[in-house]
Amino acid sequence: MRHGIHPVFRPAVLRDRASGFQLLTRSTIESRHTVERDGGATYPVVDVEISSPGHPFCTGTSRLVDPAGRVERFERRHGTAGARRRPRRPRPAPR
Repeated sequence: MRHGIHPVFRPAVLRDRASGFQLLTRSTIESRHTVERDGGATYPVVDVEISSPGHPFCTGTSRLVDPAGRVERFERRHGTAGARRRPRRPRPAPR
């Protein structure tokens, strides 16, 4: 294995924004935000939208998820798929 090409594998915290649940795990994820846990130790923190304690299936409550907003956010980030796709050539007729 070559040295110096792999990301650092270290402890990190995943935090659910809706329920406040925090999960300490190990990851290569990088974040500018940090959180203090376990007697003063500082870890990088990544905010997630849904985790198991706040998920509607696990809590038994329904929650409206805005799929239109997610699609618009995806199209803003990556552009529309139809604009980049080339038109298809017609297939030759079967013989």
